[in-house]
Amino acid sequence: MATIDLNSDLGEQADSTLEEGIMPYISSCNIACGGHAGDEESVRRTIDLAIQHDVAIGAHPGFPDKENFGRKIMEIDPEELSESIKEQVSLAKKITEEVGQKMHHVKPHGALYNLASVDSATSRLIIEALQEVDPDVPLYGLSHSETEKVAKATGINFIGEAFADRKYELNKTLRNRKFDDAMIYEEEDVLAQVENITFHQRVFNNGTPLDIEAQTICLHSDTKGAVNLARAIREHLEQKGAIITAV
Repeated sequence: MATIDLNSDLGEQADSTLEEGIMPYISSCNIACGGHAGDEESVRRTIDLAIQHDVAIGAHPGFPDKENFGRKIMEIDPEELSESIKEQVSLAKKITEEVGQKMHHVKPHGALYNLASVDSATSRLIIEALQEVDPDVPLYGLSHSETEKVAKATGINFIGEAFADRKYELNKTLRNRKFDDAMIYEEEDVLAQVENITFHQRVFNNGTPLDIEAQTICLHSDTKGAVNLARAIREHLEQKGAIITAV
């Protein structure tokens, strides 16, 4: 029987409407903690919602660039970036522990995540920052990426991630959002992708199958129709016999 974690990036909006809609259908969440979005108030609010729905709590640090929502590579001194990552993760960790919970994982956001997936130096910077804050916290990252290689070489717990709503290149990286076809919006196509990942460990690039070993699947909360998609994904996978649970 297949087991999979469903995650979503949350705490990125001014109100909690989106979080309230998505949270019942996922098993782990990645909470923006002040870099690309979010602040102490939104972190607390999203953690409270996660607890209500028994959803595992993760930190979601990104480039400290709210203007571009952390989706552009930022020219920043490595030490400054490291300090920012530590501050963001520390905020999420502090609030999580204040309410008697344990931070389940960390997942980088946007351009930081994508850069790390192809750049070992960025992956090392992120991992070293995390080890200073919490050496035991698992790291969510793109399956078959440089991040996975560096994490495994370092000995930290790496959780391979695939995406419900993103297209893949032949080298198993995500298709850049600058292309019109980078996202998957149609429910039928999203469900086909998550079913292939969950039960067959694969995705497709224009009909070419790509082996993907992933323990968690992400649905972006800002994808059009995300709440309905989250519900449909959960129902579809459970009807097929999958167990949805945090890793």
